[in-house]
Amino acid sequence: MEDPTQQEEQASAEVRERVRDSFERQGLMAHLGARVTRIGPGRVHIELPHRPEVTQQHGYFHAGATSAVADSAGGYAALTLFPEHTEVLTVEYKINLLAPAVGSRIEAIGTVLKSGRTLTVCRLEVFGVQDDGERKLVANGQQTLIRVDRPEA
Repeated sequence: MEDPTQQEEQASAEVRERVRDSFERQGLMAHLGARVTRIGPGRVHIELPHRPEVTQQHGYFHAGATSAVADSAGGYAALTLFPEHTEVLTVEYKINLLAPAVGSRIEAIGTVLKSGRTLTVCRLEVFGVQDDGERKLVANGQQTLIRVDRPEA
């Protein structure tokens, strides 16, 4: 299956740097081994390689790991549209686990559906990706985020 996201627009260099700097401060994402692979206006992709530490008892990606990368992808998608002096926090999200998450990696894609002054709503999708590039939707959801002023250092 061809990946229709291959031709996505990239966010500005400043936005990409802000997202990557923030992502690098996330202890959980580092612990899981996740990495940001694409940053576009209102859209972020995060990949998580398969390894025993992120699986459940049957060898599938654990729902907690799947949900965590989906949450972060949506949060960073929202952040790409926020002013520089602001940050993002998740207010709520719901995720549906559609199929066992299998593959050499999972890819979470957060896409902004509506960006507001205070609240932003994102679509969350997670795909199981095989080494040959075959992709299967394994989870989807929706998320609400709040924009907050960056705390003074």
